[in-house]
Amino acid sequence: MTVSDLPLVNASLNATCTVLLVLGLIFIKSGKPKAHGLTMTLALLVSAAFLTSYLIYHYHAGHVKFSGTGTVRTVYFTLLISHIILAVVNLPMIILTVLPAWKHRFDKHKRWAKLTLPVWLYVSVTGVIVYLMCYVWYPPT
Repeated sequence: MTVSDLPLVNASLNATCTVLLVLGLIFIKSGKPKAHGLTMTLALLVSAAFLTSYLIYHYHAGHVKFSGTGTVRTVYFTLLISHIILAVVNLPMIILTVLPAWKHRFDKHKRWAKLTLPVWLYVSVTGVIVYLMCYVWYPPT
């Protein structure tokens, strides 16, 4: 594997995280707290792997120029900017959601999870879309 493989790895990790988050929600809504806890722990680990891979890639590759033009460029940067802002906000939200769960403060965990889950899902899904737009549909020249 080379550094040039990491964008696909990152998109795959984001897609995997999306699936795990949805499964975690299904499990908790189905009254399966152990399966929920395991699934959400896996989502955390996958997200940590993503962040590590993302930082390694951008350390080596630097800035990647988006090659799309016109309206698609506006769409891409709108999506990218919202993705980045919410990704930064999401990290402390995840911490504020996980810590009460570890302390068995599920009332507080649930309150934070209602805010955190939609943001985390948005960040995961838009991460895949950003990858597709930047590396598949409009690859760097």
